[in-house]
Amino acid sequence: MTTPNPSPRPVGDAVSHHHEVVVVGGGPAGLAGATALARARRSVLVVDAGSPRNAPADGVHNYLGHEGTPPGQLLAIGRKEVTGYGGRVVEDTVTRLERLTDAEGADTDAEPAGPRFRVTLGDGSTVTADRLLVTTGLIDELPDVPGVAERWGHEVLHCPYCHGWEVRDRAIGILSTGPMGVHQALMWRQWSENVILFRHTGPEPDEEEREQLAARGVTVVDGRVTELLIRDDRLRGVVLEDGRVIDREAVVVAPRFTARSGLLADLGITPADQEMRGHVIGSHITADPTGATEVPGVWVAGNVGVLTEQVIGSAAAGMRAGSMINADLIEEETRRAVDARRRAAAGTAPVS
Repeated sequence: MTTPNPSPRPVGDAVSHHHEVVVVGGGPAGLAGATALARARRSVLVVDAGSPRNAPADGVHNYLGHEGTPPGQLLAIGRKEVTGYGGRVVEDTVTRLERLTDAEGADTDAEPAGPRFRVTLGDGSTVTADRLLVTTGLIDELPDVPGVAERWGHEVLHCPYCHGWEVRDRAIGILSTGPMGVHQALMWRQWSENVILFRHTGPEPDEEEREQLAARGVTVVDGRVTELLIRDDRLRGVVLEDGRVIDREAVVVAPRFTARSGLLADLGITPADQEMRGHVIGSHITADPTGATEVPGVWVAGNVGVLTEQVIGSAAAGMRAGSMINADLIEEETRRAVDARRRAAAGTAPVS
């Protein structure tokens, strides 16, 4: 077993100007990709703002070997692993990504060195990179109902695989705001027999859906929800516009997921709609199975590319992207070495 560098460089230490790979975003996808690259002996820098999407959650679930680990602790472990293999991690934001031309600093050998990028940090400093791995995640656009944002990640949930076990057998409400409401109700019924579908602004269930809900014992309540009742820092119920209060211990919502992709626009990469069960659930950046985007030298991983990815899937995607970035660099380095050898053999350049 290989032993990591016993003296990792500290988070926030001075950043050298150039890195082979800059990773934008230090969640599970970014840290897994950076670890793969650092273990491949690449110079890699992770820039992370330190505000993970899952920060409100008590623990990470369905992550083999890390079940129930608090999100912050998992990221601390990941940072230690990256720096242990010689990678760098800085807490900062990235404000701009630019493609460099040869005149602006890319290699100017007889054969081009491949894509080069400039990364501007929040403090105004810049670094350059041969490749970019963007793992900036997504934004949850929550329903505009008082109490939803306040209890998001606690009793207000969206993913049964992430949180279903924690609210098993409790009184669960589904706040329908679109065509996925019935699907959510039938899903969450797996974890509790006490499930209510609040129609709110969602569509009227059709005859077949009504039959399915009835067969599974899911009650449908019409009328808009005006707020969630919160007492003593806990969700206590759902308040309807007619004044009724229905006790609930958890409420399920369907956010619109919007990829944090604004930085990629200057590189010519724009988001597209992602669908689930025939319905648009948000916007994401399209990429091939390795995470490579349409722009050479730029990869994505995690929720910025796949909106429904869970933590373990994001980490796997980051590792896969990191290994493919390394392979891409190897191909470029081999091509340049062959070209240099041929020039030397032809007497046009010395072998370095």
